[in-house]
Amino acid sequence: MEVEAANSPEKSSSIRVPHKWAAVVWLCGPISGLLVQPIVGYYSDRCRSRFGRRRPFIAAGAALVAIAVFLIGYAADIGVRSGDSLHKSTKPRAVLVFVVGFWILDVANNMLQGPCRALLADISCSDTKKMRTANALYSFFMAVGNVLGYAAGSLKNLHKVFPFTVTKACDMYCANLKSCFFISIALLAILTVMVMVSVREKTMPSRDEKGEGGVRFIGEIIGAFKELKKPMWILLLVTCLNWIAWFGCLLFDTDWMGERGVWRCGRERASVRHGS
Repeated sequence: MEVEAANSPEKSSSIRVPHKWAAVVWLCGPISGLLVQPIVGYYSDRCRSRFGRRRPFIAAGAALVAIAVFLIGYAADIGVRSGDSLHKSTKPRAVLVFVVGFWILDVANNMLQGPCRALLADISCSDTKKMRTANALYSFFMAVGNVLGYAAGSLKNLHKVFPFTVTKACDMYCANLKSCFFISIALLAILTVMVMVSVREKTMPSRDEKGEGGVRFIGEIIGAFKELKKPMWILLLVTCLNWIAWFGCLLFDTDWMGERGVWRCGRERASVRHGS
């Protein structure tokens, strides 16, 4: 996820995604988090697959992430093969592929993370000590992933490991992003296979539950909101305001640093040298 967050702004700039579309592209994250995770959690809790309740959703989410990352990485190449001109700055077909891939990635990421957290709770077997340890390790490795994901965007010669990533539609910087995405797909595939093979879930017995489905799901969500106490509502409000602030920063900080900070500073230094 952090490889996406660190490199997607640069990728969108390379194919000239209009700034007015940027908010629409990133809007998928909150929407998918609002809709996908509760729905996946609901049906995952009631899954009766012989592979377990969580692992089928984890595998499906990982597969969708791989497809989405491929679309994002090869958006420029697909756009050119579909009719985009190499000589025009804006590539509409590449932008479309990028947006579709980005939305699939956000949906798949939410589809993947929810069952992963639920799987931790399942294998902890309601043991408080195990639950604390599992949450601590989950947060630790998420932080490690944040550091490595953002650091991956600073590597300049990564494309030399995957020389086929450099094409007519994709220069060296674009190829570096592709290479980051390839590495992320490989790591995700390895870790997903490890989870599927090493973790054992208890198969839930089949039950005939009448009245289940979308209507009951929505009813349970509304009922849960009605039962919340005032401190919980305050916590939800603080969390909402926090995410509003965070997404505003996440969306525009890269452009601000590149176009208003580094680029302007370099231009001013060049003008001073020229004047002197």
